[in-house]
Parts: sequence; structure tokens; C-alpha cells
Amino acid sequence: MGLTVAEKIFRSKGDNPHAKPGDMVFLYPEVAMIHEGGTFGLLDPISQMGIERIVDSIEVVALLDHFVPAPTVAYANMHKETRAFVKRMKIRDWYEIGRGGICHQILPEQGHVRPGELIAGTDAHTTTYGALGAYPIGVGWTDMAVTLATGRMWAILPESVKLILNGRLQPGVSSKDIILYLLREFGESSLTYKSVEVEGPGLSTLSVDERMTICNMSSEMDVKTMIMKPDQQVMDYVSRRTNKHFNAVWADGDATYSRITEIDIGRLEPLVACPHSPGNVRPLADMAGTRINQAYVGSCTNGRLDDLRAAWNVLKGHQVHPDVRMIVTPASREIFLQALEEGLVKNFMEAGAVVTNPNCGACIGGHMGLLADGEVCAATSNRNFIGRMGSIESEVYLLSPAAAAAAAITGALTDPREFINS
Repeated sequence: MGLTVAEKIFRSKGDNPHAKPGDMVFLYPEVAMIHEGGTFGLLDPISQMGIERIVDSIEVVALLDHFVPAPTVAYANMHKETRAFVKRMKIRDWYEIGRGGICHQILPEQGHVRPGELIAGTDAHTTTYGALGAYPIGVGWTDMAVTLATGRMWAILPESVKLILNGRLQPGVSSKDIILYLLREFGESSLTYKSVEVEGPGLSTLSVDERMTICNMSSEMDVKTMIMKPDQQVMDYVSRRTNKHFNAVWADGDATYSRITEIDIGRLEPLVACPHSPGNVRPLADMAGTRINQAYVGSCTNGRLDDLRAAWNVLKGHQVHPDVRMIVTPASREIFLQALEEGLVKNFMEAGAVVTNPNCGACIGGHMGLLADGEVCAATSNRNFIGRMGSIESEVYLLSPAAAAAAAITGALTDPREFINS
């Protein structure tokens, strides 16, 4: 009988070559990611275990991204502790402020994500890396401390679900609408601890940036992970960024899945997740006219170059509404520089938007764009829980970069196709 990707990864990178769904397996990851929040949480368990150095078998990537530059003394001290930890543990792959960006952009962009490899990260949206055919797993602080100390981690081999994408997206519809559709169809709990494998002819029509958006926000469905079948586009993307050898893994044709679902992405329409849940998804047309105070294009979900271009294609020729503040946050230094070269930064600012340094601040309600009592934001981020972006009395609607730009123009939720087709 054939094997799923999860079964192949757990068997080849674990201590049980015959593992089946439901079995606990000790795994040996190739890569580990820690940002300042995860690193700060590691300090106590690392100290309690008396760990003085990290194992050599894992490629550890550390960076600052959530609160940069530091908005408070408390976060400045967190950064200081992180820098000291990186030096003490001799972590080579270190991205300081101004030299990196948001973790889930930096790892793929800088060649730390490779098909077929197992990646552990102290962040729920580690699922992003599945877009490149890697097998990512988000872990807690204590689990990461043990992983860095021993070179291994434990996990239960999940059941696998296959998702087949057919068709091609229509103008004005994006990969953000694909993941919002999945959240509407599957909800936030029906795929708990499942490994979702994505393939199909529709997948090949999506750029790497678009694939990362889907895998990133799959975390909101409570999956164990999501992994996409790597094609030549992915192989080329990775090969341009690393000299390391890698072996892609894909499922056997006769693998067994607990569920198989096919979706024609060509039939999708613009969608929006309404307050206060990523799973509260409705057609954007149904919410048209909802007034906003802020439009946000950025985050680890939609801060990539494709996203900035999509937002500008709508905003071009218009100005940000006088009652709206628009915040654009490129996900990395490289994207910021590319946006500069293409004139996007200048264009956004001339249209009345503000362009910030790469960071997670606005998305997590840390800084760089918090919401006041009663304010409403049209955001391209991944979560809209109560108080997520500021006041507990504010509201956040999750949508695509094009839809966020349309809302910035009109001052209310608006179908972006009204501008794209004009």
C-alpha cells in the first residue's frame, strides 16, 4: 500500500520506519526557526536543562521580527536577551533588525526552506513552509528547547487529507480567497491535527507567493501542517536560494487518505472573514459598504511582492480615502528593496499610504498601527480575534490585498473587481 507525504517523512526522519497514523514518533528535523518571542520563551527551560550549546545536526535560524524596532523598554530588553542567546549558542543564521524581516518570509527567501525537509518553528504559522514542499511543524517553547538540546522532537503521525485544486483564479480573486474558502468549508476544527496535502492542475497556476499565503493561513484550520506538491517552479525558486542538496517528497498514487476534496478555484469569488473569527467567512459582496478606518497590507500572510503589486493595481490612479489610514508593510528587506526599484513605495506614499519597515507589529497589535475603540480595519493578515490589532472594542475583517486597497479607496469594504475591470 502506498504512503502519504506525512507517512514518508515520519518514517524516514524518525525512529520508527513502520510508523502509521496515531503512532508517536521521535523525529530529527533539519531546520529550526526561533524569533524573539520564541527565543525569550526558551531561556528558562534552556537554563533549567543546563544546555550550553545547540546540537550541530540542526540548521537554526534566529531573527527579530515581531516588535521591530523595539516599541517599549520591555521589548528592547527582550531583543537584548535574544542577541545574547544567539551569541552564546553560536547561532550562525541570525537576522538582525534591518537585515531580515518577517520569519515566514525570510526562511523561504534566504534558502532555509527546502523540499522534503522537516522544519520545526516556534510559531503557529510555520505551516507557511509547506508551500515549498517542506514538512513544517509548529512547536512550543519547551519542545523547541529539547529539540535544540537533543536534535530530536516528538510528534504523533497525523492522518492525511488530500486537497486537489483545479481551474485558474479569475481576475480580482486571489489565493487569500482560496484559504478563506477552505476555512468556510472546513471550519476551524474539522481538520484538527490533520496533515493536508495539496496538488492538482490548479496548484501549478499559483505563484510561490500565492502558495505561501494558503499554507500560512492553513494554521487557522488547526491542521498539523499543510504541504504542497513541489513542481518545477518551486524547484527553481529553491535552487536559486541555496546550494544545499535536497530531495523532494510526494505521496504515492495509491496512498490512503481520510478525506479527499476537489476545488475548482476558477469558480471562487472575493471573500472576507468577519469579526471575530477567521472562520466567519462570507462573500465580500454581502459585506460591501461596511465602513473602515484602516486598511492594512502586510503580515506573514500577505506582505510579499505579489501582494504589494496586487494592492497597487487596484489603488493605481486613486487616493486613499480621507477618513482612512492605509499601512503597507513589506515582509522583508529584499521585498522592500524590490518595491523601491519598481516604484511601489513611492506610488503608495503619493497615494496617501504609509510604508513601514518589515515587521509583525500591526498584525499582532504590538505597534505600527493599533486600532482604537470602535475602529474597523480591513486587513490582509491571518487573525481577527477580539483585540488582535488593538482595542478589544475594534473589529478586523480579513481579506485579500486587492480588496484591502479597494476599501482604502472607498472607505468601506468593496469588491476589488470594481476597480480591476474598470
